Amino acid sequence: MSDPVRTCILSREEAPREGLIRLALSPDGEVLPDVRAKAPGRGAWIGVDRAELEASGKKLRSALSRAFKTNDLRVPDDLGQRIADQLQRAALDRLGLEFKAGNVVIGGERIQNAARAGQLHLLLHASDAGEDGAGKLAQAWRVGSDMEGSGRKGLTLPIPRTILSLALGRENVVHAGLTDPRAARRVGDALDRWLHFIGPDPASRPCETGSQGASAFPPGGSQNTTNSTEGL
Repeated sequence: MSDPVRTCILSREEAPREGLIRLALSPDGEVLPDVRAKAPGRGAWIGVDRAELEASGKKLRSALSRAFKTNDLRVPDDLGQRIADQLQRAALDRLGLEFKAGNVVIGGERIQNAARAGQLHLLLHASDAGEDGAGKLAQAWRVGSDMEGSGRKGLTLPIPRTILSLALGRENVVHAGLTDPRAARRVGDALDRWLHFIGPDPASRPCETGSQGASAFPPGGSQNTTNSTEGL
């Protein structure tokens, strides 16, 4: 069954709801992010990134008033930050669930073994990962997936190892690898929504450490991250 299609209230472009962000109206009239799309009542959907959202000004309020069919609403000044925080939490929660299910390996040796055996479907690095360590794992992944010479590196997340470790409930997690293709796709989709929204703005992504993007995701998975670059 295909995902239901929704329309972004700002761009008016249509997209599957799983790729958009839902906004909900609280009982006291405050517009709040509902990235898991579970809040009751009428919702409004956006597909723009944070920079576009924060530059929309009066257009956003007008679009929200039409979507919620009321002028009695308040748009918080930090709506963009709240959305980014929820998307980060959703992505890390998904990664944590997959870890508990046994679909994530951590530790350089375990990841390297899985990669060389052709069992790695998504490779993630903390923003403060060393280039040497990340490079060795990426090389093993390229060898194991028969993609030598492709430049494939995996995805460097805009969070340090302290946050990645907290998400997995382990200490000093610098790299993580997904060994189940469906789990990799689920994590890739959650990361895709987060990275698309926060965009390439250095103020939003202070931990960016070089080129990364869609080729870090499994084939057939997420391919629409705003920060994607060719040649990974």
